[in-house]
Amino acid sequence: MTTEKSGADILIETLSDLGVEVVFGYPGGAVLPIYDAIFKQDRIKHILVRHEQAATHAAEGYARATGKPGVVLVTSGPGATNAVTGITDALMDSIPMVVITGQVPTALIGTDAFQEADTVGITRHCSKHNYLVKDPARLEPTIREAFYIATSGRPGPVVIDIPKDVQVATARRGENAPISHKTYRPQTEPDMVSIEKAVDMLAAAERPIFYTGGGIINSGPEASRLLRQLADVTGAPVTSTLMGLGAFPASDDKWLGMLGMHGTYEANLAMNQADLIIALGARFDDRVTGRLDAFAPNSAKIHVDIDRSSINKNVRVDLPIVADVGSAMRAMLDTWHLRKHPKPDLSEWWSRIHGWRQVGCLEFQESDPQVIMPQRAIRALWEATKDQAPIITTEVGQHQMWAAQHFHFDDPNKWLTSGGLGTMGYGLPAAIGAQLGNPDRLVIDIAGEASIQMNIQELATATQYRLPVKIFILNNEYMGMVRQWQELTYQSRYSESYSDALPDFVRLAEAYGWKGIRIETRDQLDAGIAEMLAYDGPVVVDCRVAKLANCFPMIPSGAAHTEMLLQSAEVSGEMDDEAKALV
Repeated sequence: MTTEKSGADILIETLSDLGVEVVFGYPGGAVLPIYDAIFKQDRIKHILVRHEQAATHAAEGYARATGKPGVVLVTSGPGATNAVTGITDALMDSIPMVVITGQVPTALIGTDAFQEADTVGITRHCSKHNYLVKDPARLEPTIREAFYIATSGRPGPVVIDIPKDVQVATARRGENAPISHKTYRPQTEPDMVSIEKAVDMLAAAERPIFYTGGGIINSGPEASRLLRQLADVTGAPVTSTLMGLGAFPASDDKWLGMLGMHGTYEANLAMNQADLIIALGARFDDRVTGRLDAFAPNSAKIHVDIDRSSINKNVRVDLPIVADVGSAMRAMLDTWHLRKHPKPDLSEWWSRIHGWRQVGCLEFQESDPQVIMPQRAIRALWEATKDQAPIITTEVGQHQMWAAQHFHFDDPNKWLTSGGLGTMGYGLPAAIGAQLGNPDRLVIDIAGEASIQMNIQELATATQYRLPVKIFILNNEYMGMVRQWQELTYQSRYSESYSDALPDFVRLAEAYGWKGIRIETRDQLDAGIAEMLAYDGPVVVDCRVAKLANCFPMIPSGAAHTEMLLQSAEVSGEMDDEAKALV
């Protein structure tokens, strides 16, 4: 006869059976039975963060750097509501995550009990799915189902809300059934008729371009290899969204750089002038398309995506293919070879692209020999670390865009950033999660002095678990992206964008047990980075950069790809009311 176990024990044992090795969390009254179960076992390592938002971002970083789902454990009420930002972030960026929240006892639900919140209601629209478990016998199948939903199809966060009495009550564990769902069966294999059409369109195109996104990385390492093969046999150029960086090697001649609002001139002009766009695991986000009625006006469009709802949502396409992008690319390659298509002659197309490249859109001026331009700092960091293939996380702002432009990635799962939600405070906890998943890898959070303060308490988490995370702060004493928009759109009325009363980041780092380094002039840059890399523990680098540098190139909100601004001198200082409304 099977022994009955508490709901808390069933939860921990099921997580262990599913291969969970790390849980990021923060205890509270409504989850104490689960924490007691954690205390009595040694299979799952619990990482104590200092804020529940940081637990979710750390789980995201762990998931994106390892390919495994991240797991979060928080208490009821404020514990759950503090996690909402990270849950939403994971939904927007398609990150597999299971968030376990405590809840007041079943009998008290709806009575405004201490630390009660309607977690299911609150997270309904920012999670892929959520559950309220009222019976301990339903815990194991619910957990297994949650992992299936989080990791299948387009990945995303799933919330499991567990009342305290359910954690204490007992039930028998079920059989070790495979994780599944009765009705959720995402389509992973492509329709072959559509694949054949796509291949024929690709073979006939004179100006094709592969527009790639984070879906390729989510599909797994094989998808990145297939993309490289597809680009080789077709000779077509490749561009990527912010989330897709690393899916195609930046060192390859066919790489055009990132596209979109702060993308390269050549990538955006190639998208505008292409006669065929093959969108692979990307969703035509507004930061990519610019003004929709001017987006790639003369191109046919193929869209491969595992999320059926993403197709034709923003941009009407000529050929939709619902499938896992890796499976679709494999089918496209097989069909290409089966039909014995020769490598197309794209010499005229490449000649035009080379002309756009000659513009040198990522070049920048350095008028003062002692002032560090932020672009120079990123390039110096890349040069010093590229042989180690580091994992880079970022906060959100100008530094994030400069990192995307000037740090180059040849492999997937090395670039972890908040794309869809644009969450300040993401980078440090994400770096902690990535470091836990890759203990021997160099992990660097490229930060801004404003963003890093959003979750700076997580310095203590890295200290506690002896994680050698590096933080490289581009300190311009402004909320840089806000200030840039105020300069370009609001006639330099810098309303509340100056970072006044900043801490001494070196002394703050030392207070948390980190090493602190300050870099103030360009001649200190290389030595400061070398000192950071030589230290075998956690380091905060306060790199003082030009205060008023702007991130170019850029497409103003509501503008077309052909209306890119390459430098400040091109800015009129005025935008129409519609463009302002889109900022």
